[in-house]
Formats: sequence, structure tokens, C-alpha cells
Amino acid sequence: MKTFLLFAIPFLLMACTTSAAISSPEKSAPSESEASSTPHGEDSEFHPFNEDQNDRAKVDEAIINAAATGKKALIVMGANWCHDSKALATQFEKPRFQTLIQSSYILEYIDVGQKNKNQKIARRFGLDGTPGTPTVMIIDGTGKLLNPKDAPTWRNAASRSEDEIYSYFEDYATTEPNP
Repeated sequence: MKTFLLFAIPFLLMACTTSAAISSPEKSAPSESEASSTPHGEDSEFHPFNEDQNDRAKVDEAIINAAATGKKALIVMGANWCHDSKALATQFEKPRFQTLIQSSYILEYIDVGQKNKNQKIARRFGLDGTPGTPTVMIIDGTGKLLNPKDAPTWRNAASRSEDEIYSYFEDYATTEPNP
């Protein structure tokens, strides 16, 4: 048992940063009855990443809405199996984050499966897929990625303080994009 734990612990710690060998084609858009309007599953557990949505359309719509409202699109690429993805999404549920997000961002959660789904979305904005989960993209209304260096660095979101996370998103909320 001790030997098993010695081998298992490093793999558990890397769960959100290593990619699985599983591959599947990207899913098409769900029917209206399949789409969920809440980030909570039938079991009442928090599931912000919906596996059955047309995620490319969600990203396009977020950017269009950001342009129309003067906000930025906040695209969180992650998975319900990843504790860092869920930790960041849980922070976003807190009132202070809700106020910031509602006033400054159009938030969309994009499911990456086992990092074998929606990789074209990350590549579209100049990233090399999602090397870790979550990958967090802040995009202005013109479709420009504002945080290319920081976007893939959120795979430690669960260990970041609430104030550190808030400060990061507050800074981008008030920063005007460079032309």
C-alpha cells in the first residue's frame, strides 16, 4: 500500500497538467433540452463545464457581446474533473467576483475534456492548446487575447489566494487594450 501511494501521489498532483491519451472528435451543438442553464449537475454538485455545448459558438457570442457592451470576454477552458478548474469557478461564484464579472466580463466556461476537446479554440488565440487546466483567456471585443503569457498559467488556481485571483481579474477589468 505504501509503495502504491508513493507512485500514485505524483500522478494525482499532475492530474490537471498532464494530458490523457484519449482522443475523441469535438461534439456538435446540443438540442435545447440538453443545454443546461445552471452550472450545477443533477446531483447538485458544481459542474461549470458543460460537455455538450457548441463551445466555438459560445466563444464567438461572448466576444460579440463584449464588443457590444464594452466588456471583455473571460473564457475559462477547463474540466469538471480538474480541481483547479473547479476551484477557480467556485471563486467566481462568490459575491465580490460576481459583481466584478457582471460589470466587466462576459464569462464562458469551455470544456476541454481530457485536453482533447476544443483545442482549436485556444489555438485560434495563439496558444498551444491547453497545456494545463484551467487555461484562462481574457479577450477584448475585437477578438484580441489580452493575457497570452498568463492564460496557460492557471493550473495552480486552487492554491492561489482569493485576493490574488481577484486582483488579477480586477486589473484586467480596468486595463484598456493596446491598439
